[in-house]
This record gives sequence, C-alpha cells and structure tokens, in this order.
Amino acid sequence: MRVRVLKPIFGDDASRLVNKASEYPETILIRKDHWVIDAKSLLGLLAISLQPNQEVEFEVRDSQSQEGLESLLTIGLFEKI
Repeated sequence: MRVRVLKPIFGDDASRLVNKASEYPETILIRKDHWVIDAKSLLGLLAISLQPNQEVEFEVRDSQSQEGLESLLTIGLFEKI
C-alpha cells in the first residue's frame, strides 16, 4: 500500500506509530527509497526520517490480513494514495 506522509515523524509520533504497529502479530515493513524497516522498530523509523509529502510503501509479511496496515492510517500520520 502506497501512502503519503502528512507530517514529520519524530519523537512522540514515531513512538505512537511503533506502538500501533506492535499491537498486531504480523510483520509490517515500511519501504522508503532503498531502506526497508520494520514498523515496530523505533530506531529504524527514526533513521529513515519521514517528512511531509514523501511517499512510502507499507507491506505486510507473515499474514494476509491488512488490519494492521489500515490501523496505521488511523493515527493521522499518513494518507493512502
């Protein structure tokens, strides 16, 4: 699923994203350029420095469920494109 970043993701927002992703058992990956990080990794998330209007891709591994991905959209940091 391709999404657009709505606001810079640092500190509290990064922590909220990691906590939301951690509520689900499947592996959720975030792809940005050549980076691929686990959405449950705070250090990985901070390393890719997500900024407004950047496009990234979410991918689920180990499951067919899209529930975890959809829940990441509910925290107001991304919009589906």
